[in-house]
Amino acid sequence: MSSLERLRELDAQHQLEAVLALPDHLRDALWRIESARLEPGEGAGVMICGMGGSAIGGDLAAAALGERRTLPLLTVRRYELPPWTTPEWTIVCSSYSGETEETLACMDAAGALGARRIVATTGGSLAEVARNDDVPVIGLPATIPAPRAAVGYMFAVAAEAAALTGMPRIHTEIDAAAAHLESATEGLLERAQEIAGCLDGTVPVIYGADLTAPVAQRWKTEINENAKAPAFWAELPEADHNEICGWTEAEGIFSAVFLEDSDQHPRERRRIELTADAVSSAAAEVEMVAVEGDTRTERLLSGVMLGDLVSLLLAAHRNLDPTPIEALDLLKQRMGRRFLRRR
Repeated sequence: MSSLERLRELDAQHQLEAVLALPDHLRDALWRIESARLEPGEGAGVMICGMGGSAIGGDLAAAALGERRTLPLLTVRRYELPPWTTPEWTIVCSSYSGETEETLACMDAAGALGARRIVATTGGSLAEVARNDDVPVIGLPATIPAPRAAVGYMFAVAAEAAALTGMPRIHTEIDAAAAHLESATEGLLERAQEIAGCLDGTVPVIYGADLTAPVAQRWKTEINENAKAPAFWAELPEADHNEICGWTEAEGIFSAVFLEDSDQHPRERRRIELTADAVSSAAAEVEMVAVEGDTRTERLLSGVMLGDLVSLLLAAHRNLDPTPIEALDLLKQRMGRRFLRRR
């Protein structure tokens, strides 16, 4: 039995279908954002406030825009806004469930500051606060089996929020990327099975640079949640100034994955080659993965979809249903609900 067949048996909540539906999610996200009738307005920049899969969209959108960004596009993963935040910032509060306490705290802080707010959620307390405060809501579908599989929606929301403040709008790139992913699906599935087979039984360390840095982070978190396995990520060239030393005494349990992009700085591409060679003697496996597509958005999203598929197939190798996240649920239960609005 192939790992894909095994995954289909284990995947009780059909997360594989949700990942393969990324093209449809991107198109639906653009429609939902348009339907929200958000008004453009100048500002100091955009902050995406969220955690986990609800936050990564901000990092991905910033990477897709790259040097086309004319204002800061930041991701805030904490209970508070940066102390230097002014009312001129646009604050996007992103929580699939609508119950993420860190995001609720940022929502409240942004309101107290008088900053412009936008909400992306399926409902919950965040939607209730938005209704009470007359904050526009981009409604997300509640039918996705795992919030982390809503990455297409979170990416599109962040990209379109950036456009509202005057940054370049990439909605046509997003639409074209959806078509690209549809045509590339079979190839991505085949490549994911190859990579998962190589990484099985190891602790993956995912490396990215520029465009692929947030993609590497996404690979790491998806392996954590779907395969229930340790994984780590790092960004080049920074990792060459410290982390590379850690490989000299590694014991062969770590694998290294390098995410390459055709538009990377030539010196970054050279670093990837040399770093891969440097760790090869200590690594259990070394995988070189090139993201594919004509635009930054296509390459970014194909890398995301490939990593999501790899994580699901690693779950199959471990005979696990990828969707349940019992460790996270237990932690939330033990934390309890303590958040209270300030006003």
